[in-house]
Amino acid sequence: KELPEKPDPEKLGKLREKLEALAKIDIHYVREENQLFPFLEKRGITGPPKVMWGIHDEVRAYLKELRSAIEKADAAKIRELSAKVTREIVEMIFKENRILYPMALESLDEKDWIEIRRGEDEVGYAHVTPGSEWKPEAADEAAKGTESEERIPLDTGSLTREELNALLKTLPVDISFVDESDTVRYYNDARERAFPRSPGVIGRTVQNCHPPKSVHLVNRILEEFKAGRKDVAEFWITSGEKFLHIRYFAVRNDEGKYLGTLETGQDVTKIRTLEGEKRLLDWEQ
Repeated sequence: KELPEKPDPEKLGKLREKLEALAKIDIHYVREENQLFPFLEKRGITGPPKVMWGIHDEVRAYLKELRSAIEKADAAKIRELSAKVTREIVEMIFKENRILYPMALESLDEKDWIEIRRGEDEVGYAHVTPGSEWKPEAADEAAKGTESEERIPLDTGSLTREELNALLKTLPVDISFVDESDTVRYYNDARERAFPRSPGVIGRTVQNCHPPKSVHLVNRILEEFKAGRKDVAEFWITSGEKFLHIRYFAVRNDEGKYLGTLETGQDVTKIRTLEGEKRLLDWEQ
């Protein structure tokens, strides 16, 4: 309300700072989408998560528009969007406290919460980092599996389970595998991720891993892959200062049978700036 028609640079700077602080709410939404929603879906609760994910995307869109309005010093647009985004966020907090969280507390058991907690650090936190007051004695040892030195025979060599897991984690690219029934079966816990992933995604249908507004496009890609009409779908987007390259590949056996879909994501910002040559002999320790 105090913003003049032509805001001065100092006030715009303060607005940017407040907006970036507010925009951290997106981390909170990503945690719900990747951690809480999958476990509700396993209990047959799909409606509320889908509706809330749609509202999350509306908030994200308002934040993006507001960021643009601040850069353009558009006072009228700033006032309009500020009112919209704050109202949506406050209403969402009300829905979380009155609907989502009571539903989750009633539906999920301790094992579910242990699994949810395991993946939260991967996603991160918005505004508040939880303490360590809750330390359940029940540990999901079965999920850890047992290490075996037996080598796994592959088409061109063999690897131990430890080697294979470390190799996949070392890849400079995110990979996820969705099986022929559209269920997420694996993702590599890469050291530098282009997109957040957490254990809650395993066993989830790929359709539930995407915002409601894009599910029809995901289904189209899968239909083309399953029918054998396409083998690759490729996209690239800008996220902040990052340029991300996303690709989907149909995975087939030697007879051409569809086994699933491989999704890869990579931050190629630095790669796009490379020029000239750098040969092996130019490497310095």
